[in-house]
Amino acid sequence: MEFLRPATWDEALAAKAENPSALPISGGTDVMVELNFDRHRPSALLDLNRITELTTWESGSYEGQQGEVIRLGAAVPYARITSELAGPLQGLSIAGNTVGSPQIRNRGTVAGNLGGASPAGDAHPALLAAGKDVFVEAASVRGTRLIAIDDFYVGVKRNSLEPDELIRAVRIPVASGPQQFSKIGTRNAMVIAVCAFGFALHPKNGTVGTGIGSAAPTPRRAAEAEQFLADELADRGLWQSGGLIGPAATQRFGELVAAASSPIDDVRGSASYRRHALAVMARRTLTWTWNEYTQSLRSAA
Repeated sequence: MEFLRPATWDEALAAKAENPSALPISGGTDVMVELNFDRHRPSALLDLNRITELTTWESGSYEGQQGEVIRLGAAVPYARITSELAGPLQGLSIAGNTVGSPQIRNRGTVAGNLGGASPAGDAHPALLAAGKDVFVEAASVRGTRLIAIDDFYVGVKRNSLEPDELIRAVRIPVASGPQQFSKIGTRNAMVIAVCAFGFALHPKNGTVGTGIGSAAPTPRRAAEAEQFLADELADRGLWQSGGLIGPAATQRFGELVAAASSPIDDVRGSASYRRHALAVMARRTLTWTWNEYTQSLRSAA
């Protein structure tokens, strides 16, 4: 196995162009497991750890995206997301705090989750819930293109990157309302999710966001549930009043989230359990975020 260690981003792109099958590695928290168990034996490893620009993040405005956006470098670890971006990226920060152990959170990255594209990746539900304005920056020697998060996942552990492309950053809108993340595992820590759910309120544009993990071939949003709840909040004037959503609407939201999933039976849980758990997590995250939202309205009054 060849080991490639570029010193600059341009060198990394050139190496990837010359060796399209080279597997990028930064944190290595998933890659090394695959190698150690001989599940994957790439022709080359492309080490990105010398490229310091990948370890930075910045906020600003970007063409095609509304409002303030966080441009998260591909090698920013979860530990820094939870400590530095808990406010602007609330859902992703909560999700990041559930990833593995402190050692893994100090190395693992969102771009690593995206590159592996496992439906059980903890970052995916939070990214989907953050809205349709989330984009992955994919770069190659041919240039840079933006991939909308809804178009990124194309199959089980498959993404829409071209063979010569590397993830440079992820552009995520700053949260305009409360966000949450919840997952269920076979124990409380160091576990792959049996299923996971991300949820976000977007009061600026009157929408809500959802993200389902580990309960379908790819991470996906619950589009019908999103539309139902957005209509409910708008039609009843709840965005302005902060009134109670009510048990009937909350129950229906959970049902629609569960219906949007497509789980399987496996060693970690049954399909029926995953659907039940998703409905419960949907109701709970909706309740938590709505309570936080109504409290913010009262504080501003």
